[in-house]
This record gives sequence, C-alpha cells and structure tokens, in this order.
Amino acid sequence: VVAVSLATRSDSPSGPPLSAEGARGKELAVTYGCTGCHGRSGEGVTGPAWQGLYGSTVALVDGSSVVADRAYLTESIVNPNAKQVRGFGAMPGESIPDADVQSIVQYIVELATPAAS
Repeated sequence: VVAVSLATRSDSPSGPPLSAEGARGKELAVTYGCTGCHGRSGEGVTGPAWQGLYGSTVALVDGSSVVADRAYLTESIVNPNAKQVRGFGAMPGESIPDADVQSIVQYIVELATPAAS
C-alpha cells in the first residue's frame, strides 16, 4: 500500500499524480533552474509550457515542426540549440547527468499523461 501511495503522489491537489521518477524529475527541474522559465508546475513563463507538451507537435524557428516525444525532449535538454521552439529565445545549456535528464523527461511526460510509466 505504501509503494502504491508513493508511486502516485501529487505535489499539489490540482497537479497530476506523479510516479517516484516523475516526482524526482520535478525536484530536479527546480534544482537545475528549469522552473525559472518553464514554470514551477510546467505552466510556462518565458519558456514553453511543459503541461501537455509530450506528444504534441512543436513549431520550430526554422519553419519545421517536430513531435515532442522522449527523444526530442532529451535532445532539447542535452543540446538546447538543436531545435529551437518558435516564439521563444534560446535555452541556456547546462551539463545535466543522463539519469537526471531522464527523470526530468519523465516529469514532462507525466504532465501530459498522468500516471504514465
């Protein structure tokens, strides 16, 4: 019962339930300063919103578009200048360990698909 409760905990009553990895990703997003631009709950501020991002089509500055799947999200964190989102400035690059990147990606996935695994 405890494991189930931890796996589906929500940071706030209105937020989606997060897995343990999603909750870790949310904490890491704060630690690495991602929330300064993407919002404390992924709502977007000066950077694109993370809520509903996973699986959506993203318009890029070069006129192309891409589906925001795990590969795109990972690439955007690791190499932020690879595919810049239209309407937003360049994201600062920061060296984030792979495991932390994957936890942040999981958090973004769960903002679009609650209880995703």
